Amino acid sequence: MAKLTKKQKEAASKIEKNKLYSLKDASALIKTIASAKFDESVDIAVKLGVDPRKANQMVRGVVTLPHGTGKDVRVLALVTPDKEAEAKAAGADFVGLDDYLQKIKDGWTDVDVIITMPAVMGKLGPLGRILGPRGLMPNPKTGTVTMDVAKAVTEVKAGKIDFKVDKTGIVHAGIGRVSFGADMITDNAHEIIQTLIKMKPTAAKGTYIKSIHISSTMSPAIALDPKAV
Repeated sequence: MAKLTKKQKEAASKIEKNKLYSLKDASALIKTIASAKFDESVDIAVKLGVDPRKANQMVRGVVTLPHGTGKDVRVLALVTPDKEAEAKAAGADFVGLDDYLQKIKDGWTDVDVIITMPAVMGKLGPLGRILGPRGLMPNPKTGTVTMDVAKAVTEVKAGKIDFKVDKTGIVHAGIGRVSFGADMITDNAHEIIQTLIKMKPTAAKGTYIKSIHISSTMSPAIALDPKAV
C-alpha cells in the first residue's frame, strides 16, 4: 500500500472516520482539505442499487449544473456546411465534417464533447471503436445528436454533462472546482443527485442510493449521508 504524504495525512485527519456528512458540510470541508497548487476538480461518486448488466436497470442521462463545471469544455461540431456558422456562433471550438472525421481516423480526439446531426451519424459509425471507449460518441439520448446544433453547443458550454452508471453500479461526475464557493458545490451536487433519484428504474429493488462520496483531485473522499440528501 502506498504511503500517504504529509499533506494527504493532514487532509485525512480532518475527515471524521465513519461519519456521514451533510452535503452542505461536505462541500465546505472539501475546500479546506484540498492542498494542491492547482485548482482541483471536485467529483461526486454515487453508488446505485442497480444491476447495469440489465437493460431495464441502466441509468444514463444528462444534467445541467447550475454553476457549470468550471472547466473549459472543448466542443467539436461535426455538421454540414449549412450548419457551420450556427455552430461557430454558439461557441463550438472546432467546426467541420470530413476533415475532422479524417483526423479522428488518424487518432485525434483532443475534445471533450462531439455534437452532430442525425444525417451525419452514418459517417460516425465506423469511428465507434475510437470514440466509444473515450465516451465521445454522440447520442440522441444525451442531446448530442440534434438538428438544433446551436442549442446543444450552448448547453454544453454552460455546464450540461452526461453521466452513465458504470459496470459496478457507480455514477461518477465532475461537479466543479475547489475555487467554487461551498454553496456552488452544494447546488451542483444536489442537482445531479436529484436527477438520479428521478431516474430510478422501476425494476430496481431495495435501497437505490447506497452511498455518496465527494472528493477533489488530490483529496480523500468524504462520505455523505444519503438519507439527508
